[in-house]
Amino acid sequence: NDSTWETVQIPHDWAVRLPFVKSPNSDVMSHGYKPVGGLFPERSIGWYRKKFSIARSDSGKRFLIEFDGVYRNSMIWLNGQFVGNNQSGYIGKKFDVTDIVNFDNPNVLVVRVDATQYEGWFYEGAGIYRHVWLNRYENLHIKRGEVFVHTDGGAASGIVTIETPIENQSSASARGAVRTLIADNQGRIVARSRDEAVSAAVNKTSVAIQHVTVKNPHLWSLEQPYLYRAMSILLQDGKPIDTVITRFGIRFVKFDAAAGVLLNGKPVKIQGVCCHQDHAGVGSALPDYLQYYRIALLKEMGVNAYRTSHNPPTPELLDACDSLGMLVLDETRLLNSGDEYLSQFERLILRDRNHPSVLLWSIGNEEGRIHTTSMGKRVALSMIAKQQELDPSRTSTYAANVANVFRGVNEVIPVRGFNYHNEGILPYHAAHPTQPLLSTEMGSTVTTRGVYEKDTVRCYVPDQDITFPPWASRAEDWWPMTQEHAWMLGGFVWTGFDYRGEPTPYEWPNINSHFGIMDMCGFPKNIYYYYQSWWRTDDVLHISPHWNWRGSEGKPITVWVNSNADSVELFVNGASLGMKQMKQNSHLTWNVSYAPGAIEAVGYRHGKKITSRRETTGEPVEVVLTPSKSVLASDGVDAAVVNVSVIDARGREVPDAQMPVQFSLTGSARFIGVGNGDPSSHEPDQCGEGQWQRSLFNGKCQVIIQSLKGNDPVKIEARAAGVKPASAIIRVK
Repeated sequence: NDSTWETVQIPHDWAVRLPFVKSPNSDVMSHGYKPVGGLFPERSIGWYRKKFSIARSDSGKRFLIEFDGVYRNSMIWLNGQFVGNNQSGYIGKKFDVTDIVNFDNPNVLVVRVDATQYEGWFYEGAGIYRHVWLNRYENLHIKRGEVFVHTDGGAASGIVTIETPIENQSSASARGAVRTLIADNQGRIVARSRDEAVSAAVNKTSVAIQHVTVKNPHLWSLEQPYLYRAMSILLQDGKPIDTVITRFGIRFVKFDAAAGVLLNGKPVKIQGVCCHQDHAGVGSALPDYLQYYRIALLKEMGVNAYRTSHNPPTPELLDACDSLGMLVLDETRLLNSGDEYLSQFERLILRDRNHPSVLLWSIGNEEGRIHTTSMGKRVALSMIAKQQELDPSRTSTYAANVANVFRGVNEVIPVRGFNYHNEGILPYHAAHPTQPLLSTEMGSTVTTRGVYEKDTVRCYVPDQDITFPPWASRAEDWWPMTQEHAWMLGGFVWTGFDYRGEPTPYEWPNINSHFGIMDMCGFPKNIYYYYQSWWRTDDVLHISPHWNWRGSEGKPITVWVNSNADSVELFVNGASLGMKQMKQNSHLTWNVSYAPGAIEAVGYRHGKKITSRRETTGEPVEVVLTPSKSVLASDGVDAAVVNVSVIDARGREVPDAQMPVQFSLTGSARFIGVGNGDPSSHEPDQCGEGQWQRSLFNGKCQVIIQSLKGNDPVKIEARAAGVKPASAIIRVK
């Protein structure tokens, strides 16, 4: 009896709504102290039901239900018939349900989700947290998810190869023809194939392989991520019966053991970040828009590559990387060549191989029990063979947390991946100079945004590049070495954003990581400006900390300046503390006796003057709302991020404000999550109707809204005690 069940919107993560529970169990701790898993069976299994109708006129067609991602171990029924299951929480699965759909009665889709067992050691969520699709097509059709579009030859040739699998699920042999059209990003047809005749016996698949030439192609690059569309059209008796559209980019990648990564013939140093898939407020169930929002934040920092650690990403993340210009290290969950995990790896490659953003595949991460053994070598060989079978246009790496060790996986992996162990990189390269080398995981500095003293009660660490676990290093330890050597492909920092779970270096009350260059909301920490200084080509000059230190008059404050300026002079209330030369890939510091007022940095870069300033602010007098967009689509899917701060009477943002803020909303949208980047906050990420609120953490918090299917303008209001409220209008169309 589902009459009392809650109506939810997919994507959906039920774990993010659960309370935090203090537990000495290491699994509970590493998953962010959420009561999901083997110790909490009553909160670890969920049931979903979906009713839908199919028109009688569609009888005779084929139907396929596709799950992009369910965490975890899902079992699926349709109309009382068992359809199948998927053990993976990260890679989706398709199910043909043609024989059991109803045309005269409603269809009832039932999904049982079992999150009792973990796959990782980090927050993983629970539920149908990615999209679900119902696909309809003819008995003779283009096989879903298996069209392969890849580019061959030199950059000037513009030769595109399209492999289109035609599957025959009718009761007799069938014939047809495949035609492929290539459209540019304006929809104009720029190339077309000849019709390729195909025939397929019953329950067999034939592949049409076509080569077309795009004249004077626009190459996909980090700066200009140009996308084409391949339209694969299946014709029967001269009439189109099926069409599949595939977005792709024309680009050429080479891994050179001496010159590094060459993208379209130009060297590119990998300036990457590792990321888990959750975000403040929404857990793992991110609206599609948030994928673009997060990638755009990383681009602004100077990031050019994203590692999907440690599991297959949601497809929309790759869409964002394709569109915005971000390379991707696409990682399967486990180094394992058994049937189940090889199937997961195969589904990953088939799904993602058309994305121009995908740079190379990762066959696993830190499987220390086997990765230096002959077993690990054999497993790796099987996985590499599968990768080459399905995508010979790319190659593989493996994230190994061992130093100067060649045995096992490293003997056979085409691109050697290093997790930490900086000390082993130079001797390893000297011993194996022909093997390209990539830092798959580096850094792991722990910081808390806006905090400048260690706090073992609240579990905070200083917001500078000074604290790191024993296995890790500071940013300034690994990046200068990476930048110095052309043969280093580059590296991925652990991590781009804070994430739930794996609290380090503290445990409770800390409930998420400190590793992020940005916090869980995407608010930058100070280390962000170190990377931005050396990863971007435009001017960067940033001063930290803030200058609100009431009660510390006369006490020493260490002022950090992150910049790519050649030299910087620091002024305190107009008095110079001297000019210093900036060392490449470093930062500058001054010890300053605190006095209220202003600190100002004046830098000179290639003879150009650049400045940055911090002032002591007054008390907060007004809330400020900053929406990430001014218009929402009225599709019930689009979303917007609204960042919240407070200002003083002179309009200056108050960086140390901690007050709670209450939110209300009218119009065609709903709240779906709140956050503030505080790694020890136990405030709810999702609230009841009329109860949405979040405290500012060091001056900032965030609320996320999602559109409803209507056109009423959205008005968001924010109130805090003792200050002027704020409102923002977002149009819906």
